[in-house]
Amino acid sequence: MAIDTRGEAADRPSKSSGQTAKKRTSPALFYRQVVAELRKVIWPTRKDLISYTTVVLVFVLIMVGLVAGIDALLTKGVLAIFGGA
Repeated sequence: MAIDTRGEAADRPSKSSGQTAKKRTSPALFYRQVVAELRKVIWPTRKDLISYTTVVLVFVLIMVGLVAGIDALLTKGVLAIFGGA
């Protein structure tokens, strides 16, 4: 037996069928809303930023090495099978 997980709102008809469409947000209001949201962000400290950047760079270097190693192994395998020059 399936469990009904849809909310009550999914069963109601859409309100947009008989109402007018919402008005577009003006660029000035949009800008004010963006600035207000950016003020809510907890920005990382310089120390946090340096540590995050270091972790990302180390991870990327490990992945590049891994992919290059696998590529070299596959290249040698293909050359061994098909007889490269």
